[in-house]
Formats: sequence, C-alpha cells, structure tokens
Amino acid sequence: MTLSIGTKLNHYIISSQLGKGGMGEVYQAKDQKLGRDVAIKVLPEEFAEDTDRVARFQREAKLLASLNHPNIAAIHGLEESDGTHFLVLELIEGDTLADRVKRGAIPVEEALKLALQIAEALEAAHEKGVIHRDLKPANIKVTPDGNVKVLDFGLAKAFAGGSEDMNLSNSPTLSVAATQKGIILGTAAYMSPEQASGEATDKRTDIWAFGVVLFEMLTGRSLFEGNNVSQTLASVIKSEPEWQTLPPNLHPRIRLLLERCLEKESKNRYHDIADARVDVQKVLSDPSGVFAQTITAVKPRKKPRVGLSWVATAIILSLIVAGIAVWYLKPTPPQEPKQVTRFNYELPEGQQISPSSSDLPLLAVSPDGSKFAYCTNKGIFLRSMNELDARLIAETDENSIQPFFSPDGQWIGYWSGSDQKLKKVAISGGVPVTLCDANSAGGFSWSLDNRILHGIGENIMWVSANGGNWEPLIEHEDGLLGFPQMLPGGEAVMYLNANTSPSKIVVQSLKSGESKELFEGTSALYIGTGHIVYGVGNSLNVVPFDIDTLEVTGGPISLVEGVLATTYFWHYAISDSGTLVYIPGTSASSTERTLVWVDRKGNEEPIDRKPNDYRWLELSPDGTNVALSILTAGRNEDIWIYDLVRGTTTRLTFDERSAGESIWTPGGERIIFGYYQESYCEIYLKSAAGTGKAERIASVPGGDIWPESLLSDGNTLLFGQDIGPDTWGDIGMLTLEGDHTRKLLLQEEHNEGDPRISPDGRWLAYVSDESGNDEVYVRPFPDIDKGKWTISTEGGDSPLWSPDGRELFYRSGDSFMAVEIETEPSFSPQKPTVLFEGTYASHPTLPQCALWDIHPSGKKFLMLKPFELADSESTQRSTPKINIVLNWFEELKERLRTD
Repeated sequence: MTLSIGTKLNHYIISSQLGKGGMGEVYQAKDQKLGRDVAIKVLPEEFAEDTDRVARFQREAKLLASLNHPNIAAIHGLEESDGTHFLVLELIEGDTLADRVKRGAIPVEEALKLALQIAEALEAAHEKGVIHRDLKPANIKVTPDGNVKVLDFGLAKAFAGGSEDMNLSNSPTLSVAATQKGIILGTAAYMSPEQASGEATDKRTDIWAFGVVLFEMLTGRSLFEGNNVSQTLASVIKSEPEWQTLPPNLHPRIRLLLERCLEKESKNRYHDIADARVDVQKVLSDPSGVFAQTITAVKPRKKPRVGLSWVATAIILSLIVAGIAVWYLKPTPPQEPKQVTRFNYELPEGQQISPSSSDLPLLAVSPDGSKFAYCTNKGIFLRSMNELDARLIAETDENSIQPFFSPDGQWIGYWSGSDQKLKKVAISGGVPVTLCDANSAGGFSWSLDNRILHGIGENIMWVSANGGNWEPLIEHEDGLLGFPQMLPGGEAVMYLNANTSPSKIVVQSLKSGESKELFEGTSALYIGTGHIVYGVGNSLNVVPFDIDTLEVTGGPISLVEGVLATTYFWHYAISDSGTLVYIPGTSASSTERTLVWVDRKGNEEPIDRKPNDYRWLELSPDGTNVALSILTAGRNEDIWIYDLVRGTTTRLTFDERSAGESIWTPGGERIIFGYYQESYCEIYLKSAAGTGKAERIASVPGGDIWPESLLSDGNTLLFGQDIGPDTWGDIGMLTLEGDHTRKLLLQEEHNEGDPRISPDGRWLAYVSDESGNDEVYVRPFPDIDKGKWTISTEGGDSPLWSPDGRELFYRSGDSFMAVEIETEPSFSPQKPTVLFEGTYASHPTLPQCALWDIHPSGKKFLMLKPFELADSESTQRSTPKINIVLNWFEELKERLRTD
C-alpha cells in the first residue's frame, strides 16, 4: 500500500517517501504529539491479514525496542491505524553504507572506525539475545558526523515469524522466518553459508555478515555475486574471497580478522563479535598505523657481467655467516629510557575540583595516556595532552563523578548523582547513554571483556558496558567492598574491604573463590610493570605483585608525595602507557572541613575549631550549640555537640552503628537522629546532654527511614523514607509522643526529599526530581493537595526558611539563592536572586544535601567549607591544578633499581 503525502496515521503525518523493501514501504513522518520527525515502516497488507504473524511481530518488536545503544537505530513503537500496521522508527539523517560503497573503497582507517561502531552495535544486541540476521550496507546508516546507526535489528525474524509457507518471491531481501533448519532468512549476498544452506543459525551469522560488509568497505566491490539469487547463494557456499583485492600492506590483524569472520564452517568462525571488536580497536590504536610496515629491498645499480667461481662464492658466504654470528652474539645495547616529563594543568578560572563527593574518584586517564578527565563544580571535563583547553562533557554537572575510561579509550563512564544512574559517553562527543541504576559508593572500573565492575555493600557486581542489570561477581559476608579492578587474564579481582580498620586490599580468584588480604591501604591499582600502587597517608606506595600466584613478593616503597587523599580514595590515575595524573594536596584529608559563619553578602567568619570529617550539622534553637555528625578513624559516624560559646565538645552517641541527620527539639533538650546499621536506617531520640539511652521511635521493615525536620509544635516530625530499588525518597510525618503514629504525605513515582516546614507551620518546602532535575517546590501544609508552587528555576536543593518565614533559601550549584515569600492574601513567591556564591561542602555520598543551617537571627549561616579551600596559607590551592607525569614508569624502574 502506497501512502500519499499528508496521509495521517494516528498522530503521524506522512511528509515524504524514503524507500521500499521486503518488509514494506518506508516514509518520513511528523510526530504531532512530540513534535519530532520519525521514520514510518508500513507493513504489507498480506502481513496484517495474518493475526498470528501480527501477534508474533508485536512480541518481537517489544524485545527489539529494548535495545538502547548509540549505534542502533531505535524502535519507538508498533502501531495500527484503520487496519494499517506500521513501525515507528528513529529517523536517521545521512547516506547508507551502500551509498558510500558505491562511490568506491573507503579509506582503511575510516572503514575500521565505521566497522568498530558496527561491531559495538552487534555486541550490544547479542548480549540482549537479539540477532540481526539481515546485516548489509543498505541497513547501515552513516550520519553526517560519521556516526553509525544500524537499522532493522532483528526485524527479519520478527517479520517472518514462524510461518514456513511464505513465498520467497514476495520478499527479495527477506525470506521465511526464524532459525529453524530448512528456512532461509536474509539478503543473499550477505547470508552466511549456513543461512544459504537453510541450516540453523546463531549470532555467528551476524559475524559472517560483518566480515562481508568490512571486506566491501575496504575493496569497494561486492564479495559474493551472481546473475540471480541461486547463483549468489552458490557463491556464498562455495567461493572464496578474492583476497588480492584488499588494500596492499593491510595490517595483518585485519586480514586475520576477515579470515576468521569469513570461515565457511561456523565453528571455525569467531564465536563472539567482541573478539572482532577488540582486533579492530587494537589496530586503530597501533602506533604504526593501519598498514603493515614493509621493508624495501635495495636493488644493485647494475648487473654483474660474469658469475663468481664456486670457491669465491663459498668464501663470501662464509664471511657473511661469520658476520651474522658476530652481529647476533654481540651484546645488545641498552634501550634508551624514555624521558620523564612533568607539568601541571591549572584549572580555568571559575572551575574547582568537584566538592560534591571528594571521597570518590574525581580523576581518570585514558589507557594510552593521551587524555584525562576530571570532575569540577561545573561537570566533567576532558582534556587531551596536546591541547590547551579542556571541553565539558555534555549533560554532566557538579554531581557527575567517578569517571573511568573504556579499555579502548573511546568511552568515558561516570556516575550521575543527579539521577542515581551509571552512564557512558563517547569521547568524540554526543549524548550520554544511561546504562543502569547505580549506588553512588564503591567505585567503577571497565574490564577488557566489556564489563563494568562496581562495589555495592557486601558485593562486587558487574553489568555489561552496553547496559543491563547488575549481576553478582563476588560476595563477602563481613565486608564493605569497593573500587574493584579485574586483573590481567580475567581470573582474579582486586578490591578494597573498608569494613576493617584500617582498610585492607584484597584479591580474590574467580576460579577457586579464594580471597587473600594483601596489605593495609586503599585506592589500589595494578599496573603493567607487575606492581600494585596504593595510597597511605598522603603518598603513593608500590609493592611488587605476582599475577600468577596472587602474592605480594616484596616490601613497599614510597614513590609520590603530596597526593590529595580522602578516607577511601587517593586522587590519582595511571595509564597503561605509564602516564601518571594526580591532584596535589596536603596532609589533611579532602573530606575534612572547617566550620564558618557566612553573612548574607558572602563574607566569612571562621570558627576556631580544628578541621574534621563533618558529615551533618544542625544548629540548636538558640544558636549556641551545633550538633555535628563526624566520621571517626574507625570508619563510624557519631554525633557530637559543640558549644559555640565555650568551645567545648560532648559526644552524644557511642554505638557501633553510624549516626547522622540530627534535629533539635524546640527547647534544645533532646536530639532526634538516624542510626544506620548495615543496609537500613532507623530514627532515635536522645537527651542532648548525652545522658540516658537512645529511644527508637521509627523503623520501616525492608527499607530506610530518617529524620528531616521538626514542626514548631515539637511533636510532629517530617521524615524521609526509601522502600524499594526505584526510589530514594518519599516524605511522611510521625508523632514523637504516644504510639508514634506515621503517615505518608508525598509518595509519587518520582523522588521527594529535604522537607522543611515554615516557622508558622503553614507551608511545606521540599525537593523533587519530577521535572528531570532537582527543583525546590512549596505546598500548603497539612493539606498538601490544595496548591503547588515551583520555587527554583535552574535546579535547586537543600531549602531553608528564614526565622520569620518571609524568605526561602536554597542552593543551586555554588550559588545560594533567596526567594521573598508573601503569604497574604495567598502564597506568592518572588523571583529567586543570588544571595552569595562559594564552594561549600555537601555530604560526601549525598551530593544533593548541602551542609548548612541558618542562625536564629536570620543574619548569617553556619556552613562547612572544604579544608583545602579554607587554608589561606596554601598558595597552591588558590589555583586548583592537576599534576601530570609522562613516562612515569621509567622513574618507577629507576627507583626500584636503587632501593
């Protein structure tokens, strides 16, 4: 059925015809609902008449729509309009690869870069159990910026369904369905031999087609040809490729790759497309280039007129043999060591090393040492060593941390604290790809087998680098595991066990399951010289390590001093090529903070108290004391009461559990706080004098509950609640007296948190991510459904009411905002204005929680400032910088020779 321009299918309006294929006609259309252009693939009428096939197609289309990869064209949906069944597809601009090959052979390096993207698309689909079965240049689009989009993934099988009586003549490119014996499926010139023979197929049929496509890109001509379909199929089954048509001096690894992809017997072919991907990556990263290095023979200027006698020939040959022997027996001159080069990169004005979670990795370097990424208050920046300026990675912000490179250096993975997701983005640019939900703590690493490892509580987990769900790799009943690294060979993992004091570096065999504690320390990294680098104090140490026995074989040597250190992480990274990058710092931990008063103009007044690892703060109602949650050396958080007038400190909690989120009762006599134990949190109440036992007042089976704020009546507590994997917060209230009656206020699909009640008890300010970003909202209280106002305009969190209720303050990045509030005759917020700006601390693992409170006078704020920023005597810290050492392995070798 041919559609005319302007035809309407549901809310899609046809604007042009794009093409016609075995599965029907393809059109460009306008999506009237979303205002975007899409591709519409209208399925043949005979297809729609077969209800069984339509049902099978719908089931398959749902699976195909789950594919989420930058090199796979998306399927938006399968719809029906007045009996017309059609697919809604992502509209891709640019030529097909078939159009490109018609113009001739593609330059080798360009062809390999395109092939790499095709392989990554196939790999992502195969991991989801989806086989293309009709891969060909006509199904591969190349966008104007050189990005590949593979079309029609799995649609061949979906279209054909289970029918075995379909007439092949009705589908020149596709035939009957599925992978059963006797069924042919695909386009003749790109079918694997088993497809052409009607044998059962698996993902290796895509590997064959990948080889055919790459061969044609390199040669500009069809690999298998015939005057008709039968002759073409016969050529696929019997003919061998004309290898001599490949570019001369092609890199031998690519020639071998093609031979492995184009094996007639599927069992001799690559069993996984990842093997081909790795080969292409290695060739593209080969310093010698994509061609084999040839040796040119030197020809004599003129031919000798007469031959030598056999005696002379023998003498000459003897001399040559003797010369060769002397040459090979003489000592090989030592290789000149590479020059060690040091320099630093000063961050541009306005950039600061990210303060949002300095206890987690903020720095990464590519495997070849040519690029490094770093986290700032503005997002993650990527800088090449040979460029002056770094560029901001799209859609990253101050809560984007823990960057790490893929083994081929083409991707950067990172954790987004704004939406609690693990993401990756191509270094060439583009939109980040969300891989899965992820907890913030524990560190990430990308292994050679294309898995991403992550420490989560008692487990080391993994997820495919193409996306999916977390799978367990290592479980440790008595551990708090993090920062895993798959060791070379893929048979052992090294990680941190932070459940001990001090922390231990552990290695575990994946074959035997046996684990070994190697040494005390943190932030460990195995490097190619056969050593483990790790952090102690503010220096990097190194120990020799036997990768076969998984044993440390020597004592530690201190190598680099002055590395910025935190509780669990030393901010450094080392490339496979020996490039070291690190953030310089002093002996103070980067999680240490100082207490400062900040007035409404941003002027600071330091408080005479030594820096510490403060996690939460809450001023007493009269402003003379502050409750502080402090992380101690034993890795436990306890609450301390600091008297701001007398300068004395009293410890409030002594439990083995960690305590945080403290709230004073109106008279200042008691403190409400959260107690953390393993994976859950409960709410307790205790005398502020530290006497008596703590009383538990709330807990949630199978989830967390924590205190947020207290109403002026002193009896109604607002709390946050987290039940289930898909939310980090709902908001409720409970009574402190009596039976502690609990009631949920906001329990929606999105997340809510940071509830704060106005001093008059009439208005609830809170944070929600319903718009896709954290923003501050206000609702009436307790009748929260009678109104709703958006307060922040460009992101906001951590709201605070002024003591008189006429202003609402919140944080937006490094800007602290003020909004005037009018409540009569109705609630009316004014436009937000910047009160002051500055880099102040957030909670280390909850970057959306600012650590601040307002004095009862309303004239100043109590805030926490990162110690390294508060140290005015350190001129180094006035301009943040990153130190770079090229060829650092040479320095390591020299140091090891002298010790």
